[in-house]
Amino acid sequence: MGDFCQKRLPVRLYPNQSLLVPVWIRNTILPKPNLYNHLQSKTPLTDKNNFFGFLLPALSDRKIRGLFLAGWLGLASLHTYSLLHAGFVWRIAFIDGGVSHGLLLLAWLLLGWNLRFYRPEKERQALILAWCLIYTAAAVASGYYLLLYFLADYTDYLFFLRITLPLRFGASFLLITWMTVVITLWRSLQEKIEEERRKSDAEKLAREAELYKLRQQLQPHFLFNSLNSVSALVGARPAEARTMIHQLSDFLRGTLKREDEQWISLAEELDHLQLYLSIEKVRFGHRLATEIACDENCDNLQLPPLILQPVVENAIKFGLYDTTEAVTISVKAGLQNRLLEISVQNPFDPQTAAPRHGTGFGLSSVQRRLFLLFGRNDLLQTKSEDSLFTTTIRIPQP
Repeated sequence: MGDFCQKRLPVRLYPNQSLLVPVWIRNTILPKPNLYNHLQSKTPLTDKNNFFGFLLPALSDRKIRGLFLAGWLGLASLHTYSLLHAGFVWRIAFIDGGVSHGLLLLAWLLLGWNLRFYRPEKERQALILAWCLIYTAAAVASGYYLLLYFLADYTDYLFFLRITLPLRFGASFLLITWMTVVITLWRSLQEKIEEERRKSDAEKLAREAELYKLRQQLQPHFLFNSLNSVSALVGARPAEARTMIHQLSDFLRGTLKREDEQWISLAEELDHLQLYLSIEKVRFGHRLATEIACDENCDNLQLPPLILQPVVENAIKFGLYDTTEAVTISVKAGLQNRLLEISVQNPFDPQTAAPRHGTGFGLSSVQRRLFLLFGRNDLLQTKSEDSLFTTTIRIPQP
């Protein structure tokens, strides 16, 4: 272990990261940087074919880079045309325009590269202005001496160059400052987008974790009730107890198959519900009857898995527990205004039982799941009328 730690490994420091990543880990384990990840994560873009994007992430997009280069060429062309209009020859105009704006472009790219790795706090924003002055002075001074070197034979032009130095400096400073403000605002916008994306991802993970927790809670809830029923049947009716165990095994096996599924068709959900009802019919015998009606055009509509079982379980609980008579639980499904509408209805005796309006664990968990999936609290509704308790679920369809 000591020899391994003492072995010198090539490392590379990535901006805005607080650790040194060995190159061999970067190349074999970590994902290769692409343009999208580069814009989002601010890591160096190593695509040599995208030089401007490597210097400034803002220029990685082809449209932005095209607009920027078109604007720069436009300014250089305007500069060249102005010199031609002033009476200078083509050689002077082209060299002056190319050198001046080439150095201006280089100065701004270097300033943007500097701001990419270090941006002053709000209290020190004046430092950016100082950098603009320094880079402008460097670009204008370099351009001045280069033009003196290339155009030393043109005395009239050299006189013109000296008297226009203040104008060149002022125009260059304004242009560099304006472009720096643009790139600073762009970076602030990207950081805000990144922050919103992280918040959205965190909320999504939390929502998925809560949905998973709710689904895991429903299975033991049903399993405890079923095992209690099996225990009650073992002594008096062992054959029915064995049948119920087999049905319970089939039901749980189907539940495990749907563990990783986020959406299933209504037909699949009703088939799974039939397994649950067959278990309950063993428990209650002739006392429990069911009616399931589904429109033909609803079979392929999508809904979350295991969303109906707790609702039907709630209907059986408050429909049969307080009576010794036969009870019919009805399930109806239809499509209304792009909403899959499923109603579960059970009778109750108002003199011996008070219907619960979604306060039990089953209905409250279903309502919570629907809210987490769709962000709406009105997708589960209950009502009691004429000794009938109805629970209605609405699932929005794409």
